[in-house]
Amino acid sequence: MIVKYLGKKEWALFVLSVLFIFAQVYLDLKIPEYMSDITLALENGESSNVIVRSGVGMVVCALLSLVASLSAGYLTARISTTLSRRLRLMMLDQVNGFSPEDVDHFTVASLITRSTNDITQIQQFVGRALQVIVKSPIMAAWAILKISGSSWEWTAATAVGVIILFGVMLVVIRLSMRHFRKIQELTDSVNRETRNGINGVRVVRAYNAEEFQAQRFDWTSEELLRSNLSVLRIMFPMYTISSAMTNFLTLAIYWIGAALISATGDVDEQMVLFSDMIVFSSYAIQVLRAFMLVSEILRMYPRASVSLNRVKEVIDHQPRMREGSEEEGGPAGTVEFRNVSFRYPGAGGDALKDVSFKVGKGQTLAIIGPTGSGKTTLAKLMLRIYDAGSGEVLVDGKEVGRYRREALTSRISYVPQRSIIFTGTVRDNVNYGDTSDLRDDGDVWRALEVAQAADFVRVMPDGLDSQISQQGKNLSGGQRQRISIARGVCRRSEILILDDSFSALDFKTDKRLRSALKKELKDTTVVMIAQRIGTIMDADVIVVLDEGKVVGIGTHKELMRDCALYRDIAISQMTEGTI
Repeated sequence: MIVKYLGKKEWALFVLSVLFIFAQVYLDLKIPEYMSDITLALENGESSNVIVRSGVGMVVCALLSLVASLSAGYLTARISTTLSRRLRLMMLDQVNGFSPEDVDHFTVASLITRSTNDITQIQQFVGRALQVIVKSPIMAAWAILKISGSSWEWTAATAVGVIILFGVMLVVIRLSMRHFRKIQELTDSVNRETRNGINGVRVVRAYNAEEFQAQRFDWTSEELLRSNLSVLRIMFPMYTISSAMTNFLTLAIYWIGAALISATGDVDEQMVLFSDMIVFSSYAIQVLRAFMLVSEILRMYPRASVSLNRVKEVIDHQPRMREGSEEEGGPAGTVEFRNVSFRYPGAGGDALKDVSFKVGKGQTLAIIGPTGSGKTTLAKLMLRIYDAGSGEVLVDGKEVGRYRREALTSRISYVPQRSIIFTGTVRDNVNYGDTSDLRDDGDVWRALEVAQAADFVRVMPDGLDSQISQQGKNLSGGQRQRISIARGVCRRSEILILDDSFSALDFKTDKRLRSALKKELKDTTVVMIAQRIGTIMDADVIVVLDEGKVVGIGTHKELMRDCALYRDIAISQMTEGTI
């Protein structure tokens, strides 16, 4: 998967990093040769010029090796960060096409963890592994080639050290793999509890449930702590054995060397053996270092492997709703439901039952009914957040499932029940979406005028450049709702869906807004979901829902005459003074 998502630029950087790594290994393995020259010079009593020249050569090799190492490290870090960015964008693009069922399959907390923590684990692993998979084989093979003609006793000692180190690595990986999957799942749980605590902080305080929430978070974080400690206990032998093996191998080489030197009576041969021992120990440590680098990567591998699989699950997930391929529709601005029934996943009954109606371009369709009657469900089916269980939902004369997602959503502007406000300026919140470059400040002000939001925006410190805090905390409920309506108006789509978007407005503002919509959006089809009769009574077509069924269709006058439920709602609101 990692190789598959590397682009041409990353491959070019990787090739360049290989050259730097090759140079680094060459320079590192050149240093023992200078050490051998210095040893022989001391043995033979040669001039200090040879020793100085060899010493300078060692320093130059060390400095050049440092430069090569830093260059390779920079290039591999660049590759890993580019890869992580690409994976995040791929995940975002995939999640944008998810239905609520797909999101529930993974959970929001898990998707957040996968796009942050899991991708960070992959980035750290790739940044280090790209160096090691090149450096370790080159270093090990080159060092082994250098010492291949030396004493078999020294070679055997090096081989034993490598085998022990490799065996420990395999055992540790096998034992730790299951713990890392549990750690990532528990990280999901910690994120979920944190999110619940932050989003529900007002309710938690109102019910004095701080201690209860703290206990839930404490239990989850305690489980995560225990799992991390279990992994550390498993990993600990690898750290200690890896570092200790270097010392043991050095001792073994010198102990064997001492025995070989003692067994040789010739002084000249003893001096040659001594020189070989110094050089061999340097190369043997390089061989061991190559395997220690591998062990470092293998320590990171289990967690990175789990994270990679979790990211891959999201990227390769096939959304339950297959996207259509068509761009064009029929008559612009038409919406039609033909015998539509729908049931939410896991629900005991239908949310909509055999719903049929039609609205033409430039008309206003109003939907009203008791709570839970299926009003918002209609909007979700128009936007294809869900697919109808049976029947057809048509936009511009074509079934919504046949459109590409962008082609469908470009036809519709949606203002949800809960006003969604983004951190940023007023301008950014109103002039929002894929066609924002086609609109200017004049369009933004016109949308604000229609939404009855221009007056309070003008008195804000910086007008359109005034900052809105996260979720619009520095605005009132009515102001947030009007900014949200202005966003829908500014886009100038064929169809504008207002899902109970007037609930926070007073009657006077409500009336002015409806009048402005009718005047400014003459060619726009408006679908208005509301609770108040006064908000919808001027609509061209009013659909009355009750328990998912259509119990009345017509104008306000027709429904007051023919629909008992509509009449009851109107009379109750007249009594309460809400019309």
